Formats: sequence, structure tokens, C-alpha cells
Amino acid sequence: MSAPDLQQLRAEAVQCHQSGDLAGAEIRYAQILALEPHSFTANHLFGMLRTQQGRGAEALALLDRALAIKPDHPGAQYLRANALLQLGRKEDAVAGYGRALALKPDFPEALNNRGNLQQSLGRHDEALASYDRALALNPGNVMALNNRGITLRSLGRREEALASYDQALSLNPDFASAHSNRGKLLFDLHRIDEGLAALRRAAELGLRPEPPGPPPPHRLRHDREQQDYLGGTDDGRLSLEGGERIAGPALNSADAAAISERWRGSKPQLVVIDNLLTAEALAGLRRFCLGSKIWRKAFDDGYLGAFPEHGFACPLLAQIAEEFRAVFPAIFGAHPLHNLWAFKYDSTLSGINVHADEAAVNVNFWITPDEANLDPASGGLKVWDVDAPLDWDFLKFNGDVAATRDFLRRSGAKSITVPYRANRAVIFDSDLFHETDRIAFKEGYLNRRINVTLLYGRREAGRAA
Repeated sequence: MSAPDLQQLRAEAVQCHQSGDLAGAEIRYAQILALEPHSFTANHLFGMLRTQQGRGAEALALLDRALAIKPDHPGAQYLRANALLQLGRKEDAVAGYGRALALKPDFPEALNNRGNLQQSLGRHDEALASYDRALALNPGNVMALNNRGITLRSLGRREEALASYDQALSLNPDFASAHSNRGKLLFDLHRIDEGLAALRRAAELGLRPEPPGPPPPHRLRHDREQQDYLGGTDDGRLSLEGGERIAGPALNSADAAAISERWRGSKPQLVVIDNLLTAEALAGLRRFCLGSKIWRKAFDDGYLGAFPEHGFACPLLAQIAEEFRAVFPAIFGAHPLHNLWAFKYDSTLSGINVHADEAAVNVNFWITPDEANLDPASGGLKVWDVDAPLDWDFLKFNGDVAATRDFLRRSGAKSITVPYRANRAVIFDSDLFHETDRIAFKEGYLNRRINVTLLYGRREAGRAA
């Protein structure tokens, strides 16, 4: 190939890359590299493309060749660190960002990525220093301000974290991630209503778009049922129905003292509460869950999730969450609300597999009418009488079903089965392993089993108590 032809090929490759035609860029970069295997630019640009495609091993090989030719290139060092991160080599990636910064101290992308990685490794002070350096270069870096807020929250410096989120939002009021992180921080400060309002704003801004590709069949089945129920057309946007606070109490509190006493004397720590919500609160929550288009996350086992970032964040939920702490101080103590969600089930499929949660106290309650349940002896929750081991991390106690089953067998664990009842709550130590009992509900949109979960406090705080 003549020099002009090669020059044209390079121009086409870069044009494809910049326009987002990664397949076209890939073909041309491969041709260029076959002609110029020792070219820094060819290896560098092809390595950049491979990192964008998530093909870390190939990216690393290309960037190593590029850096063998020009080791003092900060951009190539930065991309190499990104490739190492894709391969799960986190410590090597931290060192790689350090090499890029040694060559180019004013490299905000490297500072921000290094900070994110240090944060994920629990090295919060180092992460904070990385974000502060990025902000010294550009005080208007909203991504660094948002990430700095996350780190400050991890360090327990909540008011400073709030100021960091507020600064980011003053620069970009439509920064959905900052609204979401600010909302969760407000939970820590016991400002639940404000926190849910911030998370609702994140949902309005489309923080959690649906994953690419066609939705699974059980999600499509639900969405057709919901559309038939609601009428009209579904444009995919967030739509909320009701969910206002009610004038009277949301929780029935007549038996609060007896329930608290049962909690103190229970081992494992678990209480069952019937007739949990007042009639007005139960009707309001049902209206919100049935009429709102918030069921956006599909799980493989056949259920759908509604999370605050999807719009499961109404004032009535704030009222319920606040009243739990006010009515049952012996159970919740000083634990702040940590998270909340709702799940909706398909009776032709299974429910949630065995797991524990990252919290101190778990509240799980059900709102679908009893007439929908075909088997009154099942449909609820199974809770085991042993805690998740302290040395297990979240991914293991929340997702490694095989290890959990083996642990329960070796521990001689016994399960407690709580049958389904509408407006029944199970409150228990979140460290206890639990799973959905067998589900057999009638077909139809109004009959789908719905449970609401609220988590309070942190796992380490619950163990300390």
C-alpha cells in the first residue's frame, strides 16, 4: 500500500472511531497494524478501541507494545490502567494511574478514575486526595464533586458530603447520579422525606435506563398486564400514581409494646406483625404500586424490582419508614433507613433465592390481597436461624447460593416459615439467611404478589448491638 493510501486508511479509521462506528474502526486499525506492527500510533489507537469495547486483554497487549515504543506517553499509561481495571487487576491499575499522573500531573480523568478505584478498595483517604487534586485543577468538575461526596460519606463526614453534592447540583441541576447519592445520604441524616424526593428526581431524570436488548418474557408479560390495567399508551417514561402522605397514622401501633417485647426475647431475632398498616395507608400504597410505572428491573428468577432510583420513592413510603422508627424504638434504635424497594412476582416462576442483606434490621411486608394467594400455608418467607458469617462479603452472602446452602447444611440450620398474609410484616435481623417461600398466586395483574422491603442500619452496627 502506498503512503497516500495508508494515510487515507488512517484518516478513515480515526473518522470511524470518532463517529462511533467501532466496527468500521476495528477493521481499519487491524489493517494498519498489519502494515505497521511497530507503530506507536497504530498500537495506541487500536488499544484505545479495545478498552472501549471492554476487551481488556487485547487492549493490554496493544498498549504494552505502544509503551515499549514510547514509555513516557501519559495517555497510553492511562488507557493501560483502564485495561488492567477491566481485567480485575485493581492494584496494578492504581499503580498505572499513578504512572500516568507522574508524567502528566494535571490529568483529571486519571485522578478521577484512580479515586474511584481507591474508593472501591476501601482506601477512602487516598480517594479523597485524588478527588481534591482533580478539583484543584477544575473546581467545576461535577463528576469529581459527586465522587468526593461518596467518599466523604464513607468516611462518616456527612455534612461535608452533602455540601459536595449540593455544589455539584448547583453546577448541573440535572445530574441524576448526584441527586441519587444525595438522597441516600439524607437517609443517613434521618431526613427520609427529602431523601426520597431526591431519589424521585433522579428517577425523573432517567438515572437507571433499562438495560440494552429485549426485555425478558416475564417482564413483557407484566408490562402488557399493566398496560391493559392502566389503559392508554406506554411511552416508557416514569409515571407515578398517588403515594401521598395520609393525615392519620400509617402504622397500627396498638400492640407496639408487646411486639417490642417479643423482639427483645426472640432468638433468632424475628417478629411477625399482622395488620401492619392502617386501612388508609394500605389502600394508598396499593394504589401507588399498581398505578405507577416503576417496575423496571427484571431478575432472572422471575420477579421485577422497583427501586427508589426507578421512582419507588413517594411521600407515603417516607411516612411509613419514619413511623417504624417512632413506633418501635426498641427494634430500630438509632439505625437510619438504609435502603428500600419492592418486588413483584410471576407465579409461573420462582422467587428470591436464599441470601442475607447488608443492613442491621430487615422489614419485609406484603400488600397483595389474600384472595390472590392460592395456598394460605405458603407464599411468604423462609428465615434460617443462623447468621451470615462475618468474614463473608456482600457478594458472597447475597449472591453465592451454593456456598450458602452448604453453610446452612453444615451448620445444622433450621428454617422458620412465615406464611403469606396481606398486610403482614416480618421484621428480623438482616444477617439471617432468608428466601421467598413457594409462590402460588392467581393469574392477573391485580393478583401478583408484591412485597415491600425496608433496610435499616448497617450490618456492622447490627452486630455491635
